[in-house]
Amino acid sequence: MVTDAQQACFEAGIKFGSLYHQFAGTPVSPDSTRSLEAAMAEAIENQPFCESVDVAIDDELVRAAIDHENGYTELTGSLMTVEMRIAYEGVTARTRMDMEDGYPLMKLVSVDE
Repeated sequence: MVTDAQQACFEAGIKFGSLYHQFAGTPVSPDSTRSLEAAMAEAIENQPFCESVDVAIDDELVRAAIDHENGYTELTGSLMTVEMRIAYEGVTARTRMDMEDGYPLMKLVSVDE
């Protein structure tokens, strides 16, 4: 049997996989970061058991990543921080994605019953 805590953690992983692989490569510029943050959060919040998603795209990092005259770059994990709260049958899983040793690491922050 799978415990409710294990299911909550599984659901969190599904949400992170969906968010990252759906939006990685999306064109982004300093002028579009807020709308992209909102679109990403709202899309993932549609999924079952997802209570909240907070996406923060760093405008300065986006600006620094633009390497051509078109004024945009592709969204990567290095440009954003993401936090999610997943609730399943009374268990809340809190997660975070940020850079660790040059890699966008997705991790559990806490699991509360």
